[in-house]
Amino acid sequence: MKTKTLMSELKSKYAEKSWNESFQLVRRCMEKTRDGRVCEPIAKCLQKINEALNVSSSAAMVSRLEMIAKQRGLGSHLSPTETVCYLTADLFYIEVLLLPGGRVEDVRVAHHGEAPVSSPSLLQLLRMKQFEEFSLKLDDLASFYNIPGDSDVKIKVYSSLRHLETDLFKISHLPRSLRESDLHIDLIMNGRIGNVQSGREGSPMTIEYYISPADALMGLSSTGEVSAGRVALVTAGSTDSSHRLQMESLISSPPQVDSCGFPVFQPLTEACSLLLPATFLLKLQPPLPVLTSFIEKMGKITDGVIAEKPLQVEPLHKLLLKTSRKYNPNTSCTDGLQFLVPLPGSECHSYVFPGAQWSCENWNGALMDAVPFSHPGHVPALLEILRHQSAISVLLESCFSKHSHSRDAALLSELTCELLPESDHCFSITFSLHESEHLAVLHVAVVDSHQMSCKLLMPDFMDHELDEYISRVLMRCMSIPITMRAVCRRVASLRTRPAPVSDPDESECVPAAVQEDISVSLTPDFCDKANTDAFVNPSPCASLGVYSHWATAGLPAELV
Repeated sequence: MKTKTLMSELKSKYAEKSWNESFQLVRRCMEKTRDGRVCEPIAKCLQKINEALNVSSSAAMVSRLEMIAKQRGLGSHLSPTETVCYLTADLFYIEVLLLPGGRVEDVRVAHHGEAPVSSPSLLQLLRMKQFEEFSLKLDDLASFYNIPGDSDVKIKVYSSLRHLETDLFKISHLPRSLRESDLHIDLIMNGRIGNVQSGREGSPMTIEYYISPADALMGLSSTGEVSAGRVALVTAGSTDSSHRLQMESLISSPPQVDSCGFPVFQPLTEACSLLLPATFLLKLQPPLPVLTSFIEKMGKITDGVIAEKPLQVEPLHKLLLKTSRKYNPNTSCTDGLQFLVPLPGSECHSYVFPGAQWSCENWNGALMDAVPFSHPGHVPALLEILRHQSAISVLLESCFSKHSHSRDAALLSELTCELLPESDHCFSITFSLHESEHLAVLHVAVVDSHQMSCKLLMPDFMDHELDEYISRVLMRCMSIPITMRAVCRRVASLRTRPAPVSDPDESECVPAAVQEDISVSLTPDFCDKANTDAFVNPSPCASLGVYSHWATAGLPAELV
């Protein structure tokens, strides 16, 4: 009864009070906590009041900014003139220039040792009163500077990270030969450091290092720019042991290069480096399932910075399924995987991954969300391994589908294929051709992300030109279902008639009829009406469209 009476008296006492007065009262209560800790119920109350207030004055804007700073573990204070609100951390601070009526003139971000720079994105969020999004942006900024140690160590690690970025930019701008006609795709797939973008407004440097044909198609913008590939963020992280990190650029200006075109680095001596409890990191977005043999190679490249034996390993095909956008939680991985993959033209393939064979040690892997390293010279070699793994993953994932596998559905499939692992970068596809009593085997070797070799094994049949043709198709579309359809159609045509002698240059061109299908496949109406799984498992027209944009040579008519 006493509690109810007290609450009634409080309600009646403050019923006529304004929100601002109630807000100030709660703030005073928080400031009077004896042990310095914030009372959680009062903090929640203050937050609710804050959100309910209409920010129509400078004082209200300052209160909201101070609340956001506390939520994100940042400091805050006003300038003597009360026209600038500062949000502060160890390695950066933010200036919010205030105007009367709760308006904001500018928002500037100052990194350690650098002058403040205007941030259009943060300014827009405050002007639109989108405080939750502004708070999330601050969290991203703070997480970028989540460097271990005290302030002195953080400053040294941050300084080392900036020198690393300088060297990575130098490597990315070294001259090299082009492999693809599309400069953007060539930079991602073949650049020594991929497509490098400097950090903006507190975000870390990004490296786009791989893009599949399907992702390139999905990422085509109205301007023709492609951006939908795999990305690595260049950051730093804490370690239990110390590593020698650079404190200046290790590449001379202009750079000296070796016989392979890579820069010559100056030795990492005590004069130009420090031992720090941290390493550089390539934070992978999205996280990438990596074979244990590839992880061991990365461990050797980084001189043991990466643990060569991951703690948790799992068969690669299971990891790929769990991280795939085609993942169905109801899919059982106990006895292997079976998928029905739809293709355009009402065609359907069945793909089987036998569980026992794919659980072998060679094809075990671990999910990597970050790759630690300690020297800029490690990055090109690490990216090549990540590209190699990405190529293998894309090929295997092209056989995945959300469609469940049933006996009735399996009877409707035009082609049934069984995938079996070989070495850590080779696998085989066993299938039966129409009107044939014998099985055929397609052996696929993914030498690296730039080179793949296919060999078709059939009774009483050998054609090296056909092997080259299959390899070219696979490289162009990076899809096993599309490649298998092309194989079946080409073999059927070779059995019914002798192979025509054609002009080699003519065989490298996309026929006019195929070009017309390309333009149709890239229209919005076509993409909107396409079946989701058939679109993710790119259709022949879709793949042709990407690779016409990517490299116009070499796609055969059998893909249509």
